[in-house]
Amino acid sequence: DLRNSAGVKDAVQAGGLTADDWSAIRFLTGQGCDMCARPFEGGVFLGAGALCDGCTQKPFPFRRGRAACLYTEASKGLILAFKHADRLDLRPILSGWLSRAGAELIEEVDVIVPVPLHWRRLFQRRYNQAAELARPLARQYQKDFVPDALIRQRATSVQFSRARTAKGRREDRFENVKGAFAVTASGARRLRGRRVLLVDDVFTSGATLTACAKALREAGAREVDVLVLARAVPALEV
Repeated sequence: DLRNSAGVKDAVQAGGLTADDWSAIRFLTGQGCDMCARPFEGGVFLGAGALCDGCTQKPFPFRRGRAACLYTEASKGLILAFKHADRLDLRPILSGWLSRAGAELIEEVDVIVPVPLHWRRLFQRRYNQAAELARPLARQYQKDFVPDALIRQRATSVQFSRARTAKGRREDRFENVKGAFAVTASGARRLRGRRVLLVDDVFTSGATLTACAKALREAGAREVDVLVLARAVPALEV
């Protein structure tokens, strides 16, 4: 249990969290949808490999998905601080969350690839938060880390901001990232025929992960799994 681990005190202090903040974070245990990591209604566990209705009707191009926690008021402050406020000191905490949530996937893959930023956004932020999460996992599990396998070849509007507008429909978010990602020539050589783990911070609609997974598979990846810090699921009763 993450809440009772030996590192909780250090994590709370480093993250600027109170004990109540920490206890309010809803960590996921892999008992949701096997593909999109969405918890089932009421917190019911339907068994290993079970899929939600959405993934059953329209599967994603990746095979399995895991998330460390739900994206809620309790967790987003920590995630946004890491993403936008130069809080790289949070990396050990957050990568530890990923390691626990995705151990099964990480053990089985050959290559770990982060979702890339467009170069303009990378220049503004100075680092890619997905790469900073993925790098220690690759080191810990002795997996091949390929940070430049994917490029974001055109700038896209921020997915979260689109989700909160009238135009933020699921279809609009998928259209926003259509054709935005490509596999580099060197990435294709290192990915062909191999199992890939795609790492990002937040899974909302799955549009970004879908676009990246499609590009990876088209470049010859044998299969793609995804691992994220948090799963955003609006108005879910769990």
